[in-house]
Amino acid sequence: MPVQRLNHAVLYVNGLRREVDFYTRVLGFEVRTEIPGKAAFLRARGSANDHDLGLFDVGEGHASGRPEVGLYHLAWEVGTLAELAGMREALVDAGALVGESDHILSKSLYAKDPSGIEFEVLWRVPAEDWDAEISRATAMTIPLDWEKTLARWDPARPTGAAAGSPT
Repeated sequence: MPVQRLNHAVLYVNGLRREVDFYTRVLGFEVRTEIPGKAAFLRARGSANDHDLGLFDVGEGHASGRPEVGLYHLAWEVGTLAELAGMREALVDAGALVGESDHILSKSLYAKDPSGIEFEVLWRVPAEDWDAEISRATAMTIPLDWEKTLARWDPARPTGAAAGSPT
């Protein structure tokens, strides 16, 4: 159950507006969602992802226990929901799983490698279901309900794929 690709990166920054301006102006990202002064989620042109880059403003860092500027986590994408379930088992067996989240448009596991670096492993909800999922959402992140998720989508369905599409 190998990962397929890097889905997104999340950075801690100081100066959210400055960072959003840089990534949109210089690298051509588009803003998907912004929580003024707190966070922004950007997508590369032509991407099928909900976002490719997350930015969280932490000010000067370490103040009041906040993290320093730098990498928060990388998110690796698996091919199917069944592979995500298998990855969960492997992470539990390794003692690495630290959390599970339903981000509405993705189903995610959070883990730490032996050095303590956090990473995410996710399965993307099919794009055709995004509007329905968002309309049902009461929050953008909720605990991952495996039973509900596996009942909603065929575990063999490729990540982000429309019904009947090969990828």
